[in-house]
Amino acid sequence: MITWPNFLSQLFNGLASGALLALISSGLTIIYGTLGVLNLAHGAMFMLGGYAGWLAFQATGSYVIAVLAGALFLVAVGALIELVVIRRFYDRPPEDQILVTFGLAIVLVEIVRLGFGSLTKTVPPPSWAAGVTRMGFMIYPTYRIAVLAIAAVALGLLYIVLYRTRLGMIVRAGIDDSGMVGMLGINVHRVFMLVFGIGAMAAGFAGIVNAPVVSLTPDIGESILVQTFVVVVIGGVGSFPGAILGGLIAGEILSLTSMVDPAYSQVMLFVVMTLVLLLRPQGLFGLKSRA
Repeated sequence: MITWPNFLSQLFNGLASGALLALISSGLTIIYGTLGVLNLAHGAMFMLGGYAGWLAFQATGSYVIAVLAGALFLVAVGALIELVVIRRFYDRPPEDQILVTFGLAIVLVEIVRLGFGSLTKTVPPPSWAAGVTRMGFMIYPTYRIAVLAIAAVALGLLYIVLYRTRLGMIVRAGIDDSGMVGMLGINVHRVFMLVFGIGAMAAGFAGIVNAPVVSLTPDIGESILVQTFVVVVIGGVGSFPGAILGGLIAGEILSLTSMVDPAYSQVMLFVVMTLVLLLRPQGLFGLKSRA
């Protein structure tokens, strides 16, 4: 039986998970929108950020340092991957890009499995976000409220970078016409490396923030990758606002459907994606040229 407190709790769950999905998807849509690379290793980067943060937490016992470590490590990993591998595939057919990023995902997962095993790793929530919060009409885990706030702040910072800085202007121009950006004398390769690093950082940051909610395993990025692609399709490829709206929609669909029957949560997510593709193929905020 569905009760009002249960419904509100699931609604909040959907907001928290949707905000994280929006954060992960923003990184994916920035990479594809700017570089034209469909990064199938994005889920593995989410997982890698979680493990990097877990290592930092084991060494320091600090949640803040763990989050910073997870994010900064993925900036470095993303930039290195772009420099060493991805850069050589910009002029190759899309299927080559898909295969190489899929292969990268397998390599990253197996390296982590080799180093840490397949057993789950846990990161406890920080002391200031432990326990539950009484909200009058329901009792809700404090850390899930913190996740919503952290993801909202991170998305706000990404928005400022994309829409209020010179780098953001170059990135958005690259989404529209990367060739023109190069003709203006801007070092496109350097920008592309930074963009890939930022996209990877968004995934890694979400990975460690999510670690106190869901235990870490080497395969944790697989389901996240599928959901992230659905979010990008719903919101529109290359659209940062679309990634945010799509993430919130996907989070609520997964959460509210699970309240009725968890077995159908993924099904409903794909039903909504199919409806969007039928009614607006470019996504809610996408451009027709990117459809």
